[in-house]
Amino acid sequence: MSDRIMRCITSDGAVMAAAVDTSNLVYTGAKIHLTSPVATAALGRLLTAAAIMGNQLKQDNASITLRIKGDNSETGAVIAVSDSHGNVRGYVENPDCPTEYYPNGKLNVAKAVGKTGILNVMRDYGTGEPYLGQVQLISGEIAEDITNYYATSEQIPTVCALGVLLNKETHEVMLAGGLLIQLLPGADDSTIDKIEKNVSELEPMTTMLAKGMSIKEICEKALNGFEVEVLDEMPIKYACSCSREKVINAFITLSDDEIRSLADEKGFAEAVCHFCKKKHRFSKMQLEAIIKEKHSND
Repeated sequence: MSDRIMRCITSDGAVMAAAVDTSNLVYTGAKIHLTSPVATAALGRLLTAAAIMGNQLKQDNASITLRIKGDNSETGAVIAVSDSHGNVRGYVENPDCPTEYYPNGKLNVAKAVGKTGILNVMRDYGTGEPYLGQVQLISGEIAEDITNYYATSEQIPTVCALGVLLNKETHEVMLAGGLLIQLLPGADDSTIDKIEKNVSELEPMTTMLAKGMSIKEICEKALNGFEVEVLDEMPIKYACSCSREKVINAFITLSDDEIRSLADEKGFAEAVCHFCKKKHRFSKMQLEAIIKEKHSND
């Protein structure tokens, strides 16, 4: 089964809910980056949030970048990027950071990420300057920080739930997913009361997935008591957009001497993608060809 995302709205247009199963996507990200258990949870939660927020972008070449950087953070920066077609990627600056647990056995993500710091949100619509939003972290647990971002930066009352369930022995990702509920301008007091009651009764995202609930059933549970319409549904996956051409374009911005200095003692330059770990290698001859190409465009 591929990962999927679904957006639903109440018939009266007062509430929107989006549910996503990101189990394969997060599993892939953890495998690529060889993350420690707590780094897996942090990256998985942010990848899931990016998937939901990217799905809200309707422009073809739009993308959203989420970056969390906590003060005294053990993970370092955690970054996730999603486009509007369900392609999501990300990385953790310190993927093998130490893992600590709460007394109840849950991963202490806040300790690793940092309870204070900054969440940056960059929406790039592919047409001119990107839109930048920034808020202070309020918990480091990520879901609460996304909720706070919407309330503070976009004035949209939001509930966000993000979950990553790991195998206790192997630390591999078993389940991951997220839920976003947003009140729209048509919401009145009775709507708010109903949603608050529903939210208080919701089980954790990974519990609902473990019970075999579909993302549609999760949306319907979040919007219990309302007539629900499906807005859209689409597959999502971990996918990187890096290419040799993009690396060459980055090299072209350097001076001739800087391009030549990229080669190591063996005569090769190697660029490793942050997001997928793919290695792009260039020989000295290829570097000279890039310099030649650069000047042919002058």
